Amino acid sequence: MELISLPEFMKFMAALAFVLALMGGLGLVMRRFAHNHPITAPNRKRLKVIEVLPLDSRRRAVLLRRDEQEHLVILGANGETVVETGIESKQDGGDDPA
Repeated sequence: MELISLPEFMKFMAALAFVLALMGGLGLVMRRFAHNHPITAPNRKRLKVIEVLPLDSRRRAVLLRRDEQEHLVILGANGETVVETGIESKQDGGDDPA
């Protein structure tokens, strides 16, 4: 069993410190740019999941509401498919034929 030599250990520690410094710098940059985007108040969210319906073991239909419009999306293991978009929300002013 071979022990690591002091120069190799110092090289390893320098590389580790360099990577940690890069991660810290990236975190500071991300924090700085994150403040430029407005944050929506919790009661003013524009996107809401209305209903989720499992179709089979791998797919499900999801009804999403954005602003006053609803969108029907099929989510599966290989991706997503938009089935219908621009559905008027019955809760927010859509006409009910009954």
